Amino acid sequence: MTSTGASPGGSGMFRRKPVEEIADESAEGLSRSLGLWQLTAIGVGGIIGAGIFALAGAVANETAGPAVLVSFLIAGLASAAAALSYAEFAGMIPKAGSAYTYGYAVLGEAVGWFIGWDLLLEYTAIVAVVAIGISGYFGFLVGELGGELPAWMLGAPGTGDGHVVDLFAVALCLLIAFLLNQGIKTAARFETFVVGLKVAVVLLVIVVGFFHIRTANYSPFFPFGLSGAFTGAATVFFAVFGYDAMSTAAEESRDARRHMPKAIIWSLIISMVLYVLATLVLTGMQNYRNIDAESGFSSAFQSVGLSGLASVIAVGAIIGILTVMFTFMLGVTRVWFSMSRDGLLPAWFGKLHPVRRVPTRVTWIVGVASALIAGFLPIREAAELTNIGILLAFVVVCIAVIVLRYRRPDAPRTFRLPGMPVVPAAGALFSVWLITYLAPETWLRFAVWFVIGVLIYAFYGYRRSALAGRPPASPSGPPGPTGPGGDGGSGR
Repeated sequence: MTSTGASPGGSGMFRRKPVEEIADESAEGLSRSLGLWQLTAIGVGGIIGAGIFALAGAVANETAGPAVLVSFLIAGLASAAAALSYAEFAGMIPKAGSAYTYGYAVLGEAVGWFIGWDLLLEYTAIVAVVAIGISGYFGFLVGELGGELPAWMLGAPGTGDGHVVDLFAVALCLLIAFLLNQGIKTAARFETFVVGLKVAVVLLVIVVGFFHIRTANYSPFFPFGLSGAFTGAATVFFAVFGYDAMSTAAEESRDARRHMPKAIIWSLIISMVLYVLATLVLTGMQNYRNIDAESGFSSAFQSVGLSGLASVIAVGAIIGILTVMFTFMLGVTRVWFSMSRDGLLPAWFGKLHPVRRVPTRVTWIVGVASALIAGFLPIREAAELTNIGILLAFVVVCIAVIVLRYRRPDAPRTFRLPGMPVVPAAGALFSVWLITYLAPETWLRFAVWFVIGVLIYAFYGYRRSALAGRPPASPSGPPGPTGPGGDGGSGR
C-alpha cells in the first residue's frame, strides 16, 4: 500500500501517518539549533557512561575475562544493525519522536503508541538509575576528601542505616530538567562541553594505562570460553545504545536529513573505539581475577601504584554518567511532545515555551518523576524498569525499515542502510534474543505498564488521534516523491 500526502494509510488501530506528511509538518515547533557535532556529542553522551567506568570491570571479572573486549565488539556490531536502521529513518523523517514516530509511520498507530508509551517509562527510569549511580561516586569523592555526609541523605529507604532519601540523585534530576528548559541551544552547549571533558578523562585513562600493560595478563584470553564472551555481550549491550535517544532531537537539528544519520553513526564509532581501547588497557593492567567488579579502573590503577588517579577516575565517572542523564531526559520529553502533538496524549503536555521553544511542562514532569524514583527506590528496583522498552523499540525500528524499503522504494533517502534486509533483520533478532535474558520482575512491571497504556489508548488516544476520522489512502494512490538521495525505485 502506498500512502499519499493527504490521507493516512491503513485503518483503525493500524492507520499510518504518511511519511511525506510527517516530514512536511509545519516548522512552527521546536527550535532548530543543533549542528552535526552537537548532535554527535549528545549521542556520545548517551552511549559512554557506566559502560567504561563500572560495567567493563564487572564483565571482565565475572563473565568474560580479557575477552570483555570481544564482548564489546559483538555488542557494538549488534547495536550497529539497529543504529543503521535509525540512521535511514532519521534521514527520511526528520521529526521528534524517534522509534515512536518511525513505528507510527510504517507499522501503524497502535504499534507507534505502545513503543512511545514504553519509552516514556524506560527513558525516565534510565535517568533515575544513572542519577543514583552518580550519587554513589559523589559520596566516594566526599569521603576521599575527608568529609562525611549525613546518613539520611545518602540513599533510598532500606539501602543503609538511617537512609531516608538519595538527595544528591534527586538534585541531579531536577538540575538536568532545569538545563533542558533553558532552550536546546544552551543545553546542547553544556552537553558538548561536558562530553568533551568526559572523553578527555577516558583518553587520559587509556594513555596512562597503556604504559602499564603487562601482556601476560591477557592469557588466557577466553578464561570463561567463547560463551563467556557472548554472555558478556548480552550484558554490555546496554552500554552501547544512546543514539536512539539522541535521534529524538531530529526536529531540533539545523539540517536533520543530512546530519542525523552521520551523527548516529559517528557517535557509535567514537564510543566503540573508546570502549575497545579502555577494555584493552583495563585487562592488560591487572589480571581479570583481581579487577574490582564495581570500580575496575580504580583497582587497576591502584595495582600499578597509581592510586592518585582514582579520584580523577571518579570525577570522570560522574561527568561521564551525567551526560547520559541529559541525553535520555531529552529523549523522553521529545517522545512525549510528539505523542501529544499527534493527539494520542493531551495537547496540554506538548505546549512549548513561547521564547525557548522547548516542551517545558513535560520536561519538569519527567524531572520530578525521575527525581522521585531516584530518591526513594534502590538502584536495583529502578534498573528493573529499564531495558525491555528500548529493546522492543530496536525490534520495531529494524522491522519497520525493511517494510518501508519494500513498500516505498521511491521515497527520498539521504542515507541507505547497507545489506538490506540481512542487517536490520540481524538487529531485530539480536534484540529479541536479549529480551529473553530479562528477569521475570522486568516482564511483570512491563505488563502492568502495558495494561495502563492499553486503557489510555482505548479510552483517549484512539478517539483523540489526529488521524481519527480521516479516510485511509487509496491503495492505488500516487507514489511518493523522488529526489536527491532517493532510491531511484530500487528496493535494495
